[in-house]
Amino acid sequence: MAEPSGRTFSDADEEIMRATYRALREHGYADLTIKQIAEEYGKSTAAIHYHYDTKEDLLAAFLDYILNRFVASIREIETTDPEQRLTVLLDKLLVAPQENPDLSVALLEMRSQAPYNEAFAERFRQNDEYVRYLVKAVINHGIDEGSFADVDADRVTRSLMTIVDGARTRSVVFNDVGEYEHARRIAEEYVDAMLREVDA
Repeated sequence: MAEPSGRTFSDADEEIMRATYRALREHGYADLTIKQIAEEYGKSTAAIHYHYDTKEDLLAAFLDYILNRFVASIREIETTDPEQRLTVLLDKLLVAPQENPDLSVALLEMRSQAPYNEAFAERFRQNDEYVRYLVKAVINHGIDEGSFADVDADRVTRSLMTIVDGARTRSVVFNDVGEYEHARRIAEEYVDAMLREVDA
């Protein structure tokens, strides 16, 4: 499967994305303005509009940026051991978000706009499909290597992603980052039950 975003970011784009990240954490999606992003960027709103016509264009690019960063972090995983790779993937999905709860709120706000915003909907579909692909590939690799039980990899992947999606929502709705910790334990128990019971 190809990576979902072929977008590349210039130095100026990178700075704008980092400014957008800070502004989203501070103000959330609903109250976010180009002016607030420009203030974080340290330049005028015209400087933002030179690169992005609308706030929606900028935020669609931001979703690409977030996924690119996730993909880059996955590429940094040195081990090829499927058990270790799955552990790292689940940590990135359920442990790393605990460091940025304000960003989790903003992203959930943006996700809630997907039914009304095709650009957002497409990004979230692509992102979710790519993450599912990564998880499923690791599970299939483990099955092939004999590290994991011979299971329906697609079904296990969907179950794990349901745990992830539930944690994202509950952590925001209940303002409790501990939901991620709870979900991480549940994911580990599920992996133990479904994948590590290899027939002797």
